[in-house]
Amino acid sequence: MVKLTPDRHLSPQPPSVAARDVVRAPDPAAAIPAADAGSGRPPNPSVLAGRLSALAGGPKAKINAVVIDAETRRALYELRADRPATPASTTKLATSVAALATAGPAHQITTRTVQGTGGGIVLVGGGDPTLTALPPRPDAGHPPYASLIDLARQTASALKASGVRQVRVDYDASAYQGPSTAAGWKPNYLPDGEVAPVAALTVDEGRVAPSDPSKKTRVSDPPASAARQFARLLSKNGVSAKAGRRTVAQKEAAQLGAVQSPPLSALVEHLLTESDNDVAEAMARQVAIKLGRPATFADAAQAVRQVLAKLGVAQGVSVNDGSGLSPRNRISPIALARIVSLAAGEDHPELRPVITGLPIAGFSGTLSPPRYTVATSRAGAGMVRAKTGTLAGVSTLAGLAYDADGRLLAFAFMAGDGKSAVDPGKLDRLAAAVASCGCG
Repeated sequence: MVKLTPDRHLSPQPPSVAARDVVRAPDPAAAIPAADAGSGRPPNPSVLAGRLSALAGGPKAKINAVVIDAETRRALYELRADRPATPASTTKLATSVAALATAGPAHQITTRTVQGTGGGIVLVGGGDPTLTALPPRPDAGHPPYASLIDLARQTASALKASGVRQVRVDYDASAYQGPSTAAGWKPNYLPDGEVAPVAALTVDEGRVAPSDPSKKTRVSDPPASAARQFARLLSKNGVSAKAGRRTVAQKEAAQLGAVQSPPLSALVEHLLTESDNDVAEAMARQVAIKLGRPATFADAAQAVRQVLAKLGVAQGVSVNDGSGLSPRNRISPIALARIVSLAAGEDHPELRPVITGLPIAGFSGTLSPPRYTVATSRAGAGMVRAKTGTLAGVSTLAGLAYDADGRLLAFAFMAGDGKSAVDPGKLDRLAAAVASCGCG
């Protein structure tokens, strides 16, 4: 058994990366071996249940829960484990697995410019929400995002080479179809900046002030905003430009420039660590596109479930979006645990970014402090990797932990009925109990 974490009597430190590790590697592009089931024996179900039942609050508690052995998928603890509940952002686990299984971890999304008609060019979106108009940052901590600045340079160079010094920038966002919001999304999501209107052409996730993380406001029409920004950048590069109209580029149109997103593996890691709603919706639509379906909310949701069914983990999954913002989504705890176990196993190495993208308890992403810093959950710090989920009256947690005997376990805890407040600390305590259980 490879030692992954610090001694339990020491102050928690970020888990080290080692062979058969389940934690994030420093370089997201580095090869990471499949997760090991561990050298320890699976815990005794009755002993584990004794620990968790008291924390869960008994059969009347508003919580559905499961713990399974990650290798065999045998259930070790169940509390309404097969009853679907509102998954919130743990929906992103299903989305990410489907995207990686369909498009592959190396897939990149292209944004390009092509010749248009009547003195215009066309900015064509491929569905990359991380396309950015900000200057590159060497310390960004992720592969470079596709740069609108670079695309403008390429395009201006091509235009000037052909003697063109003035253009109209039309834009093509036809890669996506249907409504820009999902069934069940609350009216405040867009004005509060939880997500931008979902579109195939978006710059900096549609943020009005992308250089200021404290400001969440989004533009109302991302494709039109992208065209205006691109026209300004072209003008800075010596080609006078103004934003034009929405159009559909001709298939045979000559390409002027192109930029590509980071690989899907990096996008998945980011969307899970930071719970990025915009990237999650883009991933769901990539699944639909790869399966030849229209890139709508409904078709993307059906495409995700189709891929999960092929992988044998669709039972108990019903979703309306890719991000989990819809309170109409329903996933059972056992379905979430099986999805995580699938990604952690050896049979599907293409799914590894799901595991490397899971936040580390007490250290990264949505599980950063103050979570896992109090006495009742500190045992899980550095030992638990899990995706969080939060909506009004709902809190969820699904992921992995090596227990004290060295056995890799998958779990899902889903609390709340959407009507009253939920304490996410309760789920942290349950996960910490799994990690600290020497129940073999």
